[in-house]
Amino acid sequence: MSKPDVIQSWLEERNIEDVEAFVPDMAGSARGKIIPADKFGSGEIKMPEAVFAQTISGDYIADKLNVEDRDMLLVPDPTTLRPVPWATDPAASVFFDCYMRDGSLVTKSPRAVLRNVIAKFEARGWVPVVAPEVEFYLLSPHSDPDAEAKPPEGRLGWTENVRQPYSIDSMNDYEPFILDVYNYCEAQGILVDTLSQEMGPAQLEINFKHGNALELADQVFLFKRTLREVAITHGMHVTFLAKPHAEEAGSSMHIHQSILDKSGSNIFSNSDGTPSDLFYNYIAGLQRYMPEAMLAFAPYVNSYRRFASPWSSPVNLAWAIDNRTVGLRVPDSPPEARRVENRLAGSDVNPYLVIAATLACGYLGMVEGLKPSKEAQGSAYSGEFDLHRHIYAAIEAMRSSNAMRSMLGDEFVSLYTALKEAEYSEFQEIITPYEREILMFNV
Repeated sequence: MSKPDVIQSWLEERNIEDVEAFVPDMAGSARGKIIPADKFGSGEIKMPEAVFAQTISGDYIADKLNVEDRDMLLVPDPTTLRPVPWATDPAASVFFDCYMRDGSLVTKSPRAVLRNVIAKFEARGWVPVVAPEVEFYLLSPHSDPDAEAKPPEGRLGWTENVRQPYSIDSMNDYEPFILDVYNYCEAQGILVDTLSQEMGPAQLEINFKHGNALELADQVFLFKRTLREVAITHGMHVTFLAKPHAEEAGSSMHIHQSILDKSGSNIFSNSDGTPSDLFYNYIAGLQRYMPEAMLAFAPYVNSYRRFASPWSSPVNLAWAIDNRTVGLRVPDSPPEARRVENRLAGSDVNPYLVIAATLACGYLGMVEGLKPSKEAQGSAYSGEFDLHRHIYAAIEAMRSSNAMRSMLGDEFVSLYTALKEAEYSEFQEIITPYEREILMFNV
């Protein structure tokens, strides 16, 4: 069957009434249309290419390569069809890929950016495998942006205000919410694994099962949407902001990554089980190129607040085995599961872009035969601050990076850095409470 026939058959079998047709934008949010199921596939579906030039606040920036404000052609990916379990009437969702009139992919699309990086691996007979871990906070609902965010009430109206890492009892406070999350994820084929209480009050972490890089990016994208919907039904909010509380840990998105060959063998290990040269090359690529890719790992002003506290995130590019103080941790695992855990991204990232960026850095290390630093010994928290301290430095680093332009796409890098510069300029217009309280009458 053709793609439209496969999709129509799937919709009819499940009596679907509406289809959420969406494209992930630069922030990792859903842009698209809701289409009646009986109309789906009956004609071309279009959307302005300018959706990729929208800031996080919804404003547009000028795109020099799209002065006509042209439309894209949207083509559904039938492998991504899923039910929408929280919908009142039977509904489904599907990802769309974006094409130009000549049939070429829109290279500014985050999903296309990741596809293109994966294609570079595949051209060499390599298959990237990733497993993200996503942290988030549950919050009491509020609508005052000047108010401090607070944890929600648990059982018997109790509000958890202390740190209880790995506490089963703390998680049980939100058991109805957690059960719905698992049920909704299962209904959508989101392959989540373990859930744990993290450092902050009402801060949780979910681990994903390892798999195909594009499929995992799709799953993280859907997971964020799912979590927000479930939280609302339970009278809560959820946030993936990197640093929502001044005195608490930030939220990260750790990414475990390994590379297989076409036979399914892990190229990070030699036949005798020892680490391969490619394994060390991959780590070296992360060390060498992550500063140039940092904007994908820390995309907002708030992202850099997370680097202020050791328990929020490592701030180094050191590596070591089974050491959580380094930015590039190697879990103590069997040779067939040898992998690198990149611990530097916040949970505020676009999953497509951050996975593309970390794979791009590792890829460059392998093809260039780079050598890593020596394995770190002891705590690396007191070591060098290897990252950018604010977003403007990260913008300039990516904008001037020939390596990132070659891996992520020249058009993408130009638009993405311009977008982030516009968001930074908007932030600079805001006078903070610190300036009003501390500086106003003391300078």
